[in-house]
Amino acid sequence: MSHRKEPDPENAQRDFEDFVHQRFSGSFPNFSSAVQPPPPRRDPREEDATNWDWEFPYKPKDVKRFLDRSIMKQDEAKRALAIAICDHYNQVKAVYNGTDAGTEEYTKQNILLLGPSGVGKTYLIRKIAELIGVPFVKADATKFSETGYVGANVEDLVRELVSQARGDLRKAECGLIYLDEADKLASRQRSPGRDVNGRGVQFGLLRLMEETEIDLRSGHDLQSQLQTIMDFQRGKLGRGKISTKHILFIVSGAFTGLEDIILRRIGRGALGFQTDHTRIPDVNGPIFDQATSEDFVTFGFEPEFIGRLPVRVACHPLSKDDLLSIMLNSEGSILRQYQKSFRAYDIDLRFSADALDRIASLAHAEKTGARGLMTICEKILRPFKFELPSTMIRDLEVTSEMVTDPQGFLERLLLDYENTLH
Repeated sequence: MSHRKEPDPENAQRDFEDFVHQRFSGSFPNFSSAVQPPPPRRDPREEDATNWDWEFPYKPKDVKRFLDRSIMKQDEAKRALAIAICDHYNQVKAVYNGTDAGTEEYTKQNILLLGPSGVGKTYLIRKIAELIGVPFVKADATKFSETGYVGANVEDLVRELVSQARGDLRKAECGLIYLDEADKLASRQRSPGRDVNGRGVQFGLLRLMEETEIDLRSGHDLQSQLQTIMDFQRGKLGRGKISTKHILFIVSGAFTGLEDIILRRIGRGALGFQTDHTRIPDVNGPIFDQATSEDFVTFGFEPEFIGRLPVRVACHPLSKDDLLSIMLNSEGSILRQYQKSFRAYDIDLRFSADALDRIASLAHAEKTGARGLMTICEKILRPFKFELPSTMIRDLEVTSEMVTDPQGFLERLLLDYENTLH
């Protein structure tokens, strides 16, 4: 009895590529525009958006209290984010519940988040997405280029949002897109050629941040084109686009060099340029709070791009005391993470007050914010995590002596352990 052999997708794709090269001399036609299937039959449930009961019960103080559990300091940034998030999702709730007749007057509050590395910018947005239960996509701006060039396309961010929502377009259309290292898109060097990784990406994002519809399948991806054709042949037609109208965009970066631009602008208004230093904000203090659209344009952003980011939120550098508070009080404390990892080997890990103070000092010297805590703790505890699980040592207290000389402390600890065995 013969069995029908199932087609191999990889062989089918390879055969199709060979056909394209032979038929079109290597030029791949864009089937999304060449093939125009008849309008798909829509699910009746999708016809009326008011059928969806959007739940958003939070007030700004609720959002900030939730963020306070995991992120220390940055109080002003948390307040600004809480207000912007509540304003946006209250508007989305009104639209989807059909209670707002004036939606055309609403201006989406996309957010520009700036501050040095390691102060919690990404973590803030990730926790907000967790609280309100919307899909969240995070990407680095450096991987994108203008459409049609080598590199990722900014529209892929929206498609990834659909993937994170597991195909639920309604949910994806209310998601969060977070673009880190956006300061790398600045184009301060005006060159004769096209800046496809700077200005080009800015204009690509500008279109997304305003309001547009994005094809769910990329017109520049062979696999997506094949899937479109196969679905069409099978009669598997569904909604082919997603609107960005209610997707909230947050772009962030360290913006190194923006401080100097701000200071030069402020200095121009001071009598006797920088003669009265009390008029010039401390570079390590709230200097970013004084940034204007003019400063961002000077930095290298297009006026249209920066104009679509009306909410400006600044995060500030962390002090040694801030780092100590993060270790002791944050819900996701790195101390508890290390205690949990040692507990897996039945080892009780404790930290003395002097040790925590020393760790905070060393982490602050790293100048990488809260990430410095991981760097220092890993340097101290890695050799102990390697050696102690193979011994009967079940108790380890991290002291200031151990922080200063972890290898010497470990050698003495193992020597004492060996002596107890003999």
